[in-house]
Amino acid sequence: MSERTATIASRVGLHARPASIFAAAVGALSIEVTIGLESDPAEDAMDASSILSLMSLGAANGDVVILRADGDGADEALESLVVILETDLDAE
Repeated sequence: MSERTATIASRVGLHARPASIFAAAVGALSIEVTIGLESDPAEDAMDASSILSLMSLGAANGDVVILRADGDGADEALESLVVILETDLDAE
């Protein structure tokens, strides 16, 4: 299982527009990805391709999240997802 941490850069956190952009990127992958707050237990991780899950996570600007995935290309996929989360998508 691959794992990466990312710090939420969007000013409004992982809400609305940033969540939809991130969920679309995860949905385009051929592997399942989970996301959870760094302070939460691993078993509480949520489906990263679900906008509702992402918004209910409550990740605010500056919060650290953990992405996990398993399968071929998981490392590269998680690296690309970290870039999205660590970009202020509200500024674009």
